[in-house]
Amino acid sequence: MEKLAVAIAGEIALSKDPGGSMKKWREIFGVSQIELAETLKVSSSTISDYEGGRRKNPGIGVVSRLVNSLIGIDKNRGGKICKQLEKDFAPVSEAFDIHEFQTALTGIEFMQKIGAECLANMARLKETKIYGYTVIDSLKVILEVSVHEYMQMYGKTPERALIFEKVETGRSPLIAVKVGRFSTDMKPAIVCLHTEKKAQEIDPLAIKIAESEKIPLLLCATPTAKIIASLKENEG
Repeated sequence: MEKLAVAIAGEIALSKDPGGSMKKWREIFGVSQIELAETLKVSSSTISDYEGGRRKNPGIGVVSRLVNSLIGIDKNRGGKICKQLEKDFAPVSEAFDIHEFQTALTGIEFMQKIGAECLANMARLKETKIYGYTVIDSLKVILEVSVHEYMQMYGKTPERALIFEKVETGRSPLIAVKVGRFSTDMKPAIVCLHTEKKAQEIDPLAIKIAESEKIPLLLCATPTAKIIASLKENEG
């Protein structure tokens, strides 16, 4: 746990936008400004001022208290976020290429940046925030990746987009996401099918699964290298 706290505190302290980084980690832990303020015994406006950059950069003492409070709140809830964060995030398979964002993107922003179209749950894109994305070799995931390895595609947080490459009809990736949710109790914020196929060629079952799981489903043919380049500025 100490190693995790040091890593998060270090990222905030060294960030060009420490207030934005504080907000990012608060949202990753699913803690409201009010709850965090009560734990720190400060006003919620103080938290808001730090996150909005209206207060001078927080010292290491403030950052340390904030991080320990987030971890403490999560521990009282069962420690689910900490357990995920403490995993070794280095992928054990060449099936994953994991990217983390310094600041969140909305689902709409992500869709526009990668030149995708939405096949399911368009309305949810407006309220969806992601803190990273993972490019996934669909064939290797299906044929080679165990459930334990599957969890690693979520990187630091499941609040991310999973971009499945080498997609035929889209059925297998969505089934993998659905099965993975039952196995790991996690699901991505967005699923993107990377293929030259047209919308009408995508398996209706894939779209139905996305709708039932309430996951925005995107379709994208933009070359992967171009996707990575377009999202680079959002990475830490």
